[in-house]
Amino acid sequence: MNRKNEKQLVVGLDIGTSKVVAIVGEYEPGEPVEVIGVGSHVSRGLKRGSVVDIESTVHSIQRAVEEAELMAGCDIRSVYASISGSHLETKNSHGTAAIRDREVTASDLEQVLEAARAVAIPADRKVLYKEPQEYRIDGQDGIRHPVGMSGVRLEASVHLVTGAAPAVHNITKCISRCGLSVDELVPSAVASAKAVLTDDERELGVCLVDIGAGTTDIAIYTQGAIRYTKALPVGGDQVTNDIAYGVHTPTAHAEEIKIKYACALAQLARAEETIQVPSVGDRPPRRLARQALAQSVQARYEEIFEMVQDELRRSGFESMVAAGVVLTGGASRMEGALELAEEVFHKMVRLGHPTQVSGFGDVVGNPINASGVGLLLHGARSGGSRLAGGPIGPGMGGVVDKVRDWLTRNF
Repeated sequence: MNRKNEKQLVVGLDIGTSKVVAIVGEYEPGEPVEVIGVGSHVSRGLKRGSVVDIESTVHSIQRAVEEAELMAGCDIRSVYASISGSHLETKNSHGTAAIRDREVTASDLEQVLEAARAVAIPADRKVLYKEPQEYRIDGQDGIRHPVGMSGVRLEASVHLVTGAAPAVHNITKCISRCGLSVDELVPSAVASAKAVLTDDERELGVCLVDIGAGTTDIAIYTQGAIRYTKALPVGGDQVTNDIAYGVHTPTAHAEEIKIKYACALAQLARAEETIQVPSVGDRPPRRLARQALAQSVQARYEEIFEMVQDELRRSGFESMVAAGVVLTGGASRMEGALELAEEVFHKMVRLGHPTQVSGFGDVVGNPINASGVGLLLHGARSGGSRLAGGPIGPGMGGVVDKVRDWLTRNF
């Protein structure tokens, strides 16, 4: 829906294992997206990307959306939402369609993409996402933008991502119970890739690794197109649990220790460094060598990177990612993670920060928000949310009412 200044609204809702983030953007067609509102709330209703508690998830979504509405000054009605979890599966398909008017039109593209989507999948699975890789007209391959070209037969190679129907339904149900409609569910890896990868990386071949709290999402691109996606059921939460069990401290303190002191490469921690570790119950705190902590954390990160390496080999594209690996996501910011990744992958590795949007630079430029920013970009390129939102109301009354309601609920 258009706002008063004729700009389009688009809303990205990143539903993660540790947090839910709602990001509101506005843009004019062909212009960059400007972020005008961000809201986040702790997520306790998901485990490894899948909903395990509907009420908690609904609450987290509501709180994040309300915060974003207050900041942006709009009512959010529909969203582009992320989805992750090991239930996601990837498939490359092929479709064929006749070119009706001897010149390819947008409707011909939609027809050939639908033909590619019409593959045999089990009844308990659902096609979530489709993206064309390349087109072919009358045997001429390597075509990326066929509209306007002449021919008789149009073919398309398409990347499909499917998900388990119950898991998809649960995510959609949680969003719907917040009074929102879903414009599209987008795999987290695909969304993050849209935010952090460059065109050159996609062309040369690159492996994106988004390390979140509950999952590690992978997206592989070669020759400018997506080829493979996968969600692994391991992430930063496992590191937190390792610390909690290893040094015998409550999980909340383990998370704080991870953020402040953990290192993914033991050799970067000096042997003489020590940290204070809170004990369980009323026992006194203890001192721990930071290097010992780093050794435990390094073991878990090595496992994560080795799982990614195995998946890269299984995909068949390991030798085709000349641009190396791009790490993003909240757990990618760990000290030593890039250096360790280079040792494991034997490839160039960089940290991916979201780009291509303006506004709230400190927030949206953080790797932790890669998926949310990617959802904005995807939504804008898809034409924006059909019912994204509108002005709160005449004057400032609506804003004041919402602020009062929010303060009442929180304080």
